[in-house]
Amino acid sequence: MSPWQSLVGLRQPWKRSHALVLLPIALIVLITAVDLSIPEYIYLEPALIIAPALTPSFAGPRTTGLIGALAVAANVIISYLFGNLGSLYRIVQIVTLIVLSVTVVVYSALRDRGRAQLAQVRSVAEAAQRVLLWPLPEQIGPLKVASLYLAAEAEAQIGGDLYAVARTDGTVRILIGDVRGKGLPAIGEAAVLLGAFREGAHRHASLPELAATVEQSVTRYLAESEPAEEAGERFATALLVEIPDTDPITRMTSCGHPPPLLISTGRSVTVPSLQPAPPMGVGLTGSGDHSLDVFSFEPGDTLLLYTDGVIEARDTRGRFYPLAERVAQWPQAGPESLLHHVQRDLLAHSGGRLDDDAALVALHRTPPAHRGQIIHRG
Repeated sequence: MSPWQSLVGLRQPWKRSHALVLLPIALIVLITAVDLSIPEYIYLEPALIIAPALTPSFAGPRTTGLIGALAVAANVIISYLFGNLGSLYRIVQIVTLIVLSVTVVVYSALRDRGRAQLAQVRSVAEAAQRVLLWPLPEQIGPLKVASLYLAAEAEAQIGGDLYAVARTDGTVRILIGDVRGKGLPAIGEAAVLLGAFREGAHRHASLPELAATVEQSVTRYLAESEPAEEAGERFATALLVEIPDTDPITRMTSCGHPPPLLISTGRSVTVPSLQPAPPMGVGLTGSGDHSLDVFSFEPGDTLLLYTDGVIEARDTRGRFYPLAERVAQWPQAGPESLLHHVQRDLLAHSGGRLDDDAALVALHRTPPAHRGQIIHRG
């Protein structure tokens, strides 16, 4: 973009705002002119309040105050020209216009303050999201990767759903999890789970061992921070996935988490049959009671991981979102395109708003001849 184009782009909002200011000014001039040209017993002055009432929709409190002052001045001029400026009716009318204009200015100031606070909350939420949920690489090892996070609390942008990926000795390990609850209160437990995975993914040879270590961290955190009134009610589900670079398989260990969808090269959508352990924090102590399930994952296949906020989203008739059925409509979509389709369809199904956080991760195993540079990221 050229400097001239940048300058034009910066000036456009300024021009639109100042052009809109002409509307209430023109309205004041029009009302004044018409009122002075019609019989004295017809009063248009009360309509002057329309101008300052309209201004906050596109301008701040200062401009609103100026428009209010112009409206009051116009009322005074009309009263003076009609020779009844000192009449009780005119005085009441002018004072009323002043009070209404001040009220609109105060409203405009409070609205701008609320917007500033909301912007700050969004900024904090975005910073927390960047720290907690590291962006996933577009390609890692043999996998093309895409991720999507939809927070139930729109201004939080992050909550109890989580995902992470680690590159270890010729394999890719992926975590997707769901902490009970949503929004900012669930972030602490999600941070513990993610931290334990990122550290343990490089230290444990098997997924069951990794699951046990992660669960120990979650259990310890809950024991130290769980309020007495919530004892036994806080937990987390998690699915650990391991995909070797060379073997056309995927290994999974589930802790109460929904199984993924496998979109095979034959364009069929299947649900792997897992042997899940209970969710983390409801009884297990990391004793190794986690199963390892192994499934075929050929080049060209796509694995779709998700949290229960996706499949438990309801429409206006209370029906759950049929993820497997909908995904079957886009069998040849790449990871990014697939999640785009799911996001649009999911929000349409739920009326544009989710009752729970939702996260999805799409993993596509590329044929060896099409693999680009392997990105190493822990």
